[in-house]
Amino acid sequence: MKISQWRLRQALHTLNGGGVIAYPTEAVYGLGCDPMDEEAVQRILSLKQRPIEKGMILVAADFNQLQDFILPVSADLLAELEKTWPGHVTWLLPVRSDVPEFLTGAHDTLAVRVTAHPQTAALCRAFGGPIVSTSANISGLRPARNSHQVHWQLPEVDYVMPGACGGALQPSTIRDARTGEVLR
Repeated sequence: MKISQWRLRQALHTLNGGGVIAYPTEAVYGLGCDPMDEEAVQRILSLKQRPIEKGMILVAADFNQLQDFILPVSADLLAELEKTWPGHVTWLLPVRSDVPEFLTGAHDTLAVRVTAHPQTAALCRAFGGPIVSTSANISGLRPARNSHQVHWQLPEVDYVMPGACGGALQPSTIRDARTGEVLR
């Protein structure tokens, strides 16, 4: 489903106004906000009943959108990232010292992904950078796979973008870039 310009403007208006949106990703609906808006991030944590220590994932349209959040990567690591991006793999990368703890949680890395989902990529391009991407659900419950499930589980979300999730059956794989270990 191609995102309509009206719906894209609604999502951007919500993000720029400090709101929380839900949007389709490769496997499930995600909850998102401006990653530099602490109040919006705290609101997502509250909606999900998720502890801040876990940290957040940022999703981007391309690798360049992540540069303000992560430390420079080696050519070898970049080659590994490029094998999986755009795609359904989230990497834990060393984080810049000025990235707020409300994004990293209790970690010295930041979880980042370059999406292959066309709507999510269009949203990030229009926003001009990455957005927070955490599954749209209350912690412990199943993630929403459509807009109706988002409305049912998280009625307080400011804007829900209609659209279809991609074909992935599970949320993104999470890999530690320092060790190559698969964490999820």
